[in-house]
Amino acid sequence: MPKFEPIGVVHSPFKEKRAAPRQGVVAHAEGTIELFRKTGMRDALADLEGFDRVFVIFHFHEAEHFRPKVLPPRSSVRRGVFATRSPHRPNAIGLSVVKLRAIEDCTLHVSDLDMIDGTPVLDLKPYVPYADAFPNARAGWLDDERARAIDDTPRDPITPYAIAFEEDAARALAWLDARGVALRADLEASLALGPAPHAYRRIRKKGDAFEIAVKDFRAAFRARDRTITVTRVYSGYSPRELATSAPALHRAFVSR
Repeated sequence: MPKFEPIGVVHSPFKEKRAAPRQGVVAHAEGTIELFRKTGMRDALADLEGFDRVFVIFHFHEAEHFRPKVLPPRSSVRRGVFATRSPHRPNAIGLSVVKLRAIEDCTLHVSDLDMIDGTPVLDLKPYVPYADAFPNARAGWLDDERARAIDDTPRDPITPYAIAFEEDAARALAWLDARGVALRADLEASLALGPAPHAYRRIRKKGDAFEIAVKDFRAAFRARDRTITVTRVYSGYSPRELATSAPALHRAFVSR
């Protein structure tokens, strides 16, 4: 059995597994893929810059173990892992399609990134639309004819919830964003799938409202019809932790 070695590494804004989007085209995140300076690597990139998109084959290096059945974000029941994009595979190999923006020496500047920072890259292949795109292909359990447009273009099987922010929550998110903590996009992506607790979304019911955990912050929200309204954003640290060991950012956030 051959032994595979990484040819490069991903530099991504997503520093932990929970932060990574389930589909790169949703987040539009930008980053780089740095290829190691091995013999011939620069020559191997010749002519790739003419392609709009690139397949990235990588190692799910933080996947714990193989799980035959998993609970995907867009399912309420467990599915066979081969019918999902879950990282918990027999061989922890991932496949993503990124948008290629530029190549600088041995570094690829890309967007539509869904890999976490430090992901080992195993290979790159060009995305060729005439051979790789099948827009009308069936999507198994994800298929829902009600989610298809008149032109039969496939759509996400879950109609996203509308997300609104009350003034206090919007001010808190703006304060954090100004200090390099961008929570709003993460909240919108998670809550668009609905208020129900799920393995990929740390949601719990609190009385008549809900709470969601995003990184080490929390947000209170309520759901009505197909609209979710975020009412408050607060630190995930306890009052005792805030008085003793919590990061300075959280203490400043609480006293802002």
